[in-house]
Amino acid sequence: MGRSWLLLLIPFLFATRKLVYETRRRRKILHQSERVLVLGGSSGIGREIARQYAARGAKVCIVGRTPEKLAEAVEEYLGGIDTIIVAAGVSATRPLLSIADVDSPTANATQAGVERAVTAASAAVQGNYIGPLVAAVTFIPLLKRTSSSPSILLISSLGAVVPAPTRTIYGSTKSASLLLYQSLAIEHPSINFSFILPSTVQGDFRASAVDVDSTAKATSTWNSEGLKVADVAKRCVEVVDSGEKLVFLPSTMRLGHLLYWIWPSFVEKKAMKKYGFTTTG
Repeated sequence: MGRSWLLLLIPFLFATRKLVYETRRRRKILHQSERVLVLGGSSGIGREIARQYAARGAKVCIVGRTPEKLAEAVEEYLGGIDTIIVAAGVSATRPLLSIADVDSPTANATQAGVERAVTAASAAVQGNYIGPLVAAVTFIPLLKRTSSSPSILLISSLGAVVPAPTRTIYGSTKSASLLLYQSLAIEHPSINFSFILPSTVQGDFRASAVDVDSTAKATSTWNSEGLKVADVAKRCVEVVDSGEKLVFLPSTMRLGHLLYWIWPSFVEKKAMKKYGFTTTG
């Protein structure tokens, strides 16, 4: 009986914690006083997050590239920063061996093929890991110095914690930046770090792919089956407001992460089906 009551209390305690944090932060920073920096805010989820923050009166700064040149300007014109949204990143959509043209049973690796794989991986590391690393090094000192309630949200991916075919490079680089920011959260406890892991989002995932040529990028691959960009952006803003730590979107995907450790072959088969992936062995 005692254990049953404890299980019933867990959701209540979790909701109470969120409410207390949100109330405390709003006392320190009003919506119209919040200074928000969106890295990767020129399109997609980042752009929609910027729009939603602006709609409620926040002072919003959008950054596309070279954030290290912006810290001084942000402090000069905004007086500092309260919230950082790290939404920048690139995609990769091909199996690793396919990039190197060694995905057939009789193929042998060539120098050109290996170089293509390395080039694609390097571009993904630059966009999905080095980019967030530079953002952290550049803006964490400013954030801690100028905000009474500093927050950072990293928009990662479900692919960072649940493996998927054709997302070899993408998932591994997203995983690297997720662990980077989770470690930074321990090193900088005065900052509230949040991480959101959405599953497939509506849009053209291939447009930012580093492992396909310009001709393939030009081919329309708009996906209308995933999560809506506006819904993901809204949840991102809520996560920052409530101080949640690790959020799966949709929330049921947390079970997929857990299931991978209990029954990995089941998750792997489901992933192959989702991406229409077949293998020769």
